[in-house]
Amino acid sequence: MKAVIIMGSESDRSFTEKITDVLEKYKINFEVCVASAHKQPLEVLNIIKSNSAEKGVVYITIAGRSNALSGFVAANSEKPVIACPPFKDKTDMLVNIQSTLQMPSNAPVLTILDPGNCALAVKRILELG
Repeated sequence: MKAVIIMGSESDRSFTEKITDVLEKYKINFEVCVASAHKQPLEVLNIIKSNSAEKGVVYITIAGRSNALSGFVAANSEKPVIACPPFKDKTDMLVNIQSTLQMPSNAPVLTILDPGNCALAVKRILELG
């Protein structure tokens, strides 16, 4: 059982650490990958494929602006996907929320803004299994 965190950009690393610090506290295994759905879609697909046979996997996607990453992962995997978009200020937050909430059909993505709550949701999802 683990969380697979996919960051759209290396610039999201400090935001990601707010999640991984809590995952460590809960003793949840995780891996962190960097792959953009826009710039490296084949790499995102490889990450999904490498985890497809595992049970107890939850994806966390960290991408802002035009958040294709979350929907792309959800559309190509049967695993739960939680989007936790990073933001610098309230204006940036509104843009990131908007792009994260508008997912296409058959691409279910849960959206959680607080990194600590994102880690707690992973814990609770994994405890269901």
